[in-house]
Amino acid sequence: MVTLAINGKSVEAPENATILDAARELDIHIPTLCHLDLHSLKMLNKAATCRVCMVEVAGRRALAPACSTPVAPGMEVKTHSPRVIRARRGVVELILSNHPKSCLTCPKNTQCELQSLAAELSITDITYTGKMSSHKADKSSPALVRDMNKCVLCRRCETMCNEVQTVNALSAVNRGFRTTVGTAFAVPLAETTCVSCGQCVAVCPTAALSEVNNIPSLWKLLGDTEKFTVVQTAPAVRAALGEAFGLPPGRAVTGKLVSALRLLGFDRVFDTNFAADLTIMEEAAEFLDRVKNGGRLPILTSCCPGWVKFFEHQFSDLLDVPSTCKSPQHMFGVIAKTYLAEKLGINPKKMAVVSVMPCLAKKYEAGRPELTVNGLPEVDLVVTTRELVRIIRDAGINFNSLPDGEYDAPLGASTGAADIFGISGGVLEAALRTSYEWLTGATLEKVDFEALRGFAGIKEASVAIGEMRVKVAVASGLGNARKLLESVRSGESAYHAIEIMACPGGCIDGGGQPYHHGDVKVLEKRMQALLSEDQGKKLRKAHENPFIKSLYADFLGEHNSRLAHKLLHTGYVKRQKM
Repeated sequence: MVTLAINGKSVEAPENATILDAARELDIHIPTLCHLDLHSLKMLNKAATCRVCMVEVAGRRALAPACSTPVAPGMEVKTHSPRVIRARRGVVELILSNHPKSCLTCPKNTQCELQSLAAELSITDITYTGKMSSHKADKSSPALVRDMNKCVLCRRCETMCNEVQTVNALSAVNRGFRTTVGTAFAVPLAETTCVSCGQCVAVCPTAALSEVNNIPSLWKLLGDTEKFTVVQTAPAVRAALGEAFGLPPGRAVTGKLVSALRLLGFDRVFDTNFAADLTIMEEAAEFLDRVKNGGRLPILTSCCPGWVKFFEHQFSDLLDVPSTCKSPQHMFGVIAKTYLAEKLGINPKKMAVVSVMPCLAKKYEAGRPELTVNGLPEVDLVVTTRELVRIIRDAGINFNSLPDGEYDAPLGASTGAADIFGISGGVLEAALRTSYEWLTGATLEKVDFEALRGFAGIKEASVAIGEMRVKVAVASGLGNARKLLESVRSGESAYHAIEIMACPGGCIDGGGQPYHHGDVKVLEKRMQALLSEDQGKKLRKAHENPFIKSLYADFLGEHNSRLAHKLLHTGYVKRQKM
């Protein structure tokens, strides 16, 4: 430990700590812009490029960046001297001088860290003027928009993309005033290895990276009287939506979510959880088939479209390993446009399926050409949790005063196993609950597989199922997925099943969720909200869902039947590794 003084207060800090770390121990606020430290998600942006966190260190002529300057014995630091304040304001004014002045129409208005920083430093004038950078916005991706005119070169997106996700789609290019964060050879984002996970959007302090705006398309769809419009909501949405309306993190708002969607004018409001239960039926059946008949193991979950695109790019030699099950989003879409349309007497061509998702990759997934039914897209439009917030506000709905509504039948009923799809380890836990009972014929009394929960990047467990010991693993974040996939590729893997989520922590930390600005406690509370939803349900095993049983009895036949395989399963394609 090292003892130093900050603003005259003595503090002890580990010798590898920074001045910023030590200041936070004293509850001393030092403003930052490029710095982002997500310990539990294994991300630390070390760029130290913005110089907003400058402090004065006794004995040094130059100011020092608090985020990257290590503590030293006897160090004396001033964090808010007149010299420091002048320097910070000057830095932020320089950044603003090369930043668009379109705050009122910016997608991140009121959520922008640069905007908040300017207010915190009482900057009311921009004293520097001169040439401004000019970049053409990259709108090639179906999920993301890159507007480098708004980039502050914090390099957070680069750290997330390269070090955490290991996708390597973004890096700093050029030098001096021409420096920007871009793609290799300046190719459009859609032509790179980008998987549309949206984690770059989640950590971007401005709107240099944002989601494709589907709000105008949704309003147009809701105004089309010729369309019968149904909506599905992903489990992670209910755990985070309330934050945007001032409710505390971790408050599940399932009933208010349903009521808001009814007021918006949807003809039916359903739950993606229904399709999550359905996914377990097919995935568990596929897993048991591989176990009993010597099929390829380990089986890999396929619910996450960002993860699917990642292995298509990076591990195309292993395309036969993942489950062929479609994601719950698309299982819902195909069932809605076949089974539900027939049940309601509606022409599928007149039905539109809208998804509310925590994920940007779902926008990309909806456009995959193979995910169609009878020539129609299984999902017509995807909006994120953040977009739904804006839509609710557009409509003038007082969200917090809404009564609790209920999902429509039959595609609105679900078990607790579906709720935990939104957290890392939840899909595998749900699958184990069903696989155990199908394989043994016995009742699983303890349904909580706690070893699979939490924010660890890789989690392992060994589960006794009858006379068989099933070894399973969970990877959260694509960098950790890479480690597990390399063990599968090398033949070292001894696992029977592996669950992978592209986003660290799972869908609760999806790229389309309300911004948590690096506060990991928010993610912990979202996780607990979904665990509570699961624990509060009478039925907690997917195969116990009576509406799922009816779907198979009345329409699909057996699990993994010919019709089920035609509608609920898919294949994968080899993509370039650039």
